[in-house]
Amino acid sequence: MAGIRFRDISFSYGDKKILENFSLDVEDSQIMCLLGPSGCGKTTLMRCLLGLNKPATGEIYVGERCVFSKEKRINIPPERRGIGVVFQDYAVWPHMTVLENVCYPMKKHKLPKDEMNRKAHYALEQVRMSDYAAYLPSQLSGGQQQRVAIARALVSSDEVIVMDEPITNLDAKLREEMLIEIRQIQKNIGTTILYITHDQEASLQLCDKMAIMDAEGKLSQIGTDEDIILRPASRFVFEFIGVSNFFRLSKNSGSWCFNDDSKYDGVVPDEYTSVVDLGVRPNDIVFDETSNVRGKLRRSVFLGSEYNMFVDFNGQEVRVQRSTFDDGAGSVKEGSEVGLKFLNPVFYHAKEA
Repeated sequence: MAGIRFRDISFSYGDKKILENFSLDVEDSQIMCLLGPSGCGKTTLMRCLLGLNKPATGEIYVGERCVFSKEKRINIPPERRGIGVVFQDYAVWPHMTVLENVCYPMKKHKLPKDEMNRKAHYALEQVRMSDYAAYLPSQLSGGQQQRVAIARALVSSDEVIVMDEPITNLDAKLREEMLIEIRQIQKNIGTTILYITHDQEASLQLCDKMAIMDAEGKLSQIGTDEDIILRPASRFVFEFIGVSNFFRLSKNSGSWCFNDDSKYDGVVPDEYTSVVDLGVRPNDIVFDETSNVRGKLRRSVFLGSEYNMFVDFNGQEVRVQRSTFDDGAGSVKEGSEVGLKFLNPVFYHAKEA
């Protein structure tokens, strides 16, 4: 199989810089999820990899092969880069059968018919679509059409596949099934997958590593899901991944206090001297009647496995998540006063309002 290397990639649309000296390594046989807010450059980077955009600087390697180098004047055409692609809208030909759709990219490369059929049937076998080879796309479900798109990508390359929001158009149950399918296919074949998405939940379920881009197109953090969630490298990463609550603390007569003058009973790192922002996840807030931080439960929503609770703390809405298996999780009534205790807080220099 083959890894992917981006080295100092820069790209602009007119005067607007999208990527500037961007570097990223995707390891061999790894699923790397590339996440970031809309407009941060995820799709632009993908198009540079595929040869659809020409960077102003840098180099791109697929395995040991350089497919683009500004300095060396290398720019391999898209059809010769050997990269499979799965798009958000499947992009299967409606007038072709499943088998014909999978054979199409090989036909463009003028492979012998016997070899085409052998590769196509093998790819369909990998995605459990062999029994549907003679079907038209209109006879398939959305999930089945997406599996056809994956099979077609596999015949283009079983080494590197790029997936651009491949499950966005599927319903919740099919999204879950497709994530399992993609993971299993990758394990069976060992394909390197670059998965472009804004779906954080899908990334956490699917990826070996996550790369987080900020709004300016810079790489904020790369790591496993545990690294990203438990050890965020910046406030942006903490806020972007998952749900977060932030509180302003100010030092008053030697004590750290919230904006209603209630005292914070935890420890603030010594590097902060007068004002600090405290961040905490909803599942790291517990109700504690001994706490002097008081709020009022405005709304509690039962979601099966957990309760989402919304607490009014001095005019600020605080989100709290509690498992339905916690003792008394559903016993707190809306309108009740509750004490709040913060576990595993993180601290950042105060953000300007």
